Amino acid sequence: MALIAGPTASGKSALALALAEKHRGTVINADSMQVYADLRILTARPSVEEEARAPHRLFGHIDGAEACSAARWAVEARTAIAEAHAEERLPILVGGTGLYLRTLIDGIAPVPEIDSAIRAEVRALPVAEAHAALTLADPAAAARLNPSDTTRVARALEVVRSTGRTLADWQDRREGGVGDAIDLAALILLPDRAWLSERIYRRFATMLAAADAEVRALLARTDLPADAPVLRAIGVHEIGKLLAGEWSEDVAREAGATATRQYAKRQYTWFRRQPPGGWEVTAETDTYANLTHIERKLFP
Repeated sequence: MALIAGPTASGKSALALALAEKHRGTVINADSMQVYADLRILTARPSVEEEARAPHRLFGHIDGAEACSAARWAVEARTAIAEAHAEERLPILVGGTGLYLRTLIDGIAPVPEIDSAIRAEVRALPVAEAHAALTLADPAAAARLNPSDTTRVARALEVVRSTGRTLADWQDRREGGVGDAIDLAALILLPDRAWLSERIYRRFATMLAAADAEVRALLARTDLPADAPVLRAIGVHEIGKLLAGEWSEDVAREAGATATRQYAKRQYTWFRRQPPGGWEVTAETDTYANLTHIERKLFP
């Protein structure tokens, strides 16, 4: 199986498609926003024409009113990988969501279903109160997490309150990982940051005009929960401000490009520090040079 990962705008999708066309591959999405049907342009999902050139799986298959977790995606990805193997195709994972990749490769902690009353109670707390409560219930987690990280603080607190065990305790034993069952050739694209920054700016400037209709349609939906993950896609807030007449096009463009760069920076950090051994990193930006590189890993 091939894995092509890296930050946004690093060229990983083009490489995955080139590999799929040459080696009878199935491209499997590993990006947490590209799973949603509502935002093809804004999340830079493959175009209809690109999808016609090779089989694509787990792109745009979830409605924005739903929330896709790493656990759900990993189950679906295992199925897509098995189907590709059954069809004698090369599975090609492509994306930049590190949590999704680690969940698939290493497995997931078997945390029981959280009591709904406890979840509601925890999620209603201001983040400062939740972090203070977590300091008492799970000091190690409180010290490790950013006190303003609403989602992760709430998750750690609800787990310890609902199960009586810390999230770290549960994570010590993971289940369902495919790492021991597959031969994985991984290539991480981490190009020069100045090159990537310029590419991000150009891409967001293009998306600003091209994605306004799909953002307008998304924001017009009345069935979306206020905390729907699709609403956190970079560009939704910025284009929403533009559509509402609150920001100029220049302000929206700069804000979107800045948010994308900040996200790419976090991805750089993750892919530098977190991947297992054997996940090779390259700064090469030429698609066909990288194609030759990963072919050597797949077919030594």
